[in-house]
Amino acid sequence: MKYYLAPLEGVTSHIYRRAYHTCFCPMDKYFTPFLVPHTKRGFNSRERREILPENNPGMYLVPQIMSNDADGFLKTEEKLREYGYEEVNLNLGCPSKTVVSKNRGSGFLSKTEELDRFLDQIYRGTKGKISIKTRIGRYSPDEFEEILRIYNQYPVEELIIHPRVQQDFYKNRPNLEVFARAMKESRIPVCYNGDIFTPEDEKRLEEKFPDLSCVMLGRGIIRNPGLLGEIEGSGKASAEQLRKFHDQIFHDYQENSMGEKQVLFKMKELWSYMGTMFPEKGKALKSIRKSEKYDRYQAAVEEILG
Repeated sequence: MKYYLAPLEGVTSHIYRRAYHTCFCPMDKYFTPFLVPHTKRGFNSRERREILPENNPGMYLVPQIMSNDADGFLKTEEKLREYGYEEVNLNLGCPSKTVVSKNRGSGFLSKTEELDRFLDQIYRGTKGKISIKTRIGRYSPDEFEEILRIYNQYPVEELIIHPRVQQDFYKNRPNLEVFARAMKESRIPVCYNGDIFTPEDEKRLEEKFPDLSCVMLGRGIIRNPGLLGEIEGSGKASAEQLRKFHDQIFHDYQENSMGEKQVLFKMKELWSYMGTMFPEKGKALKSIRKSEKYDRYQAAVEEILG
């Protein structure tokens, strides 16, 4: 089984990826949070930090692009090739209302004729590999039959399927019936994404889909960065691993020319996921949420990880 780290806007930055890759079981692929094409000649400083090879050492990194404009997509792909990237990923899965309102992400899935034209243009124009991360529709799972028919016409490198519709966001259960049909009918290699929070979740998935060869881990790995180690049988993450992981992220955000307030905002966002590992540490987690200075924050972290 191959494992990928899902992109999560605001969390899985190059700083997070580097710390994860250093401290825990490495992923087979890592994906950047999405890049949106723009008219600037090059990437802005934030985008450049995400894609610089020296900021992602030892990883197979796939930049993700979100667009419904073929020309903009291809220009962004061309810029990425200058940094050595031969594969990019098209985001057709983001359920955010601000994204969907612009017919991007999973909002593009309801515009099947436009989507077909877009894919025709980018696959004709590409000089590299393009994989797709998708949901199964915008409003109804019934939409996926036509969406998959469209995907099957093109040389898609890989199809990463999150089996929810856009309007589910992250509620309801992933639709495994639709995923089963996709496994059967897709001419493209398929990767599963969605609600793998425990080793038992992953085991049930493998039992249900014995031919599945690839899983993308998202919120489950952000909550518990030792999850892949548990899945692969090496046991739970140690306190030392978690502390090293945390400290590297905390240090690197400070080194990244961020102010104290911004660093604490990023760390609190991370703890909003990781805090689920420590239900007995409610008081310390509350102190993290309320901390406005490093000293109070570090004291709370010491209580949890010390």
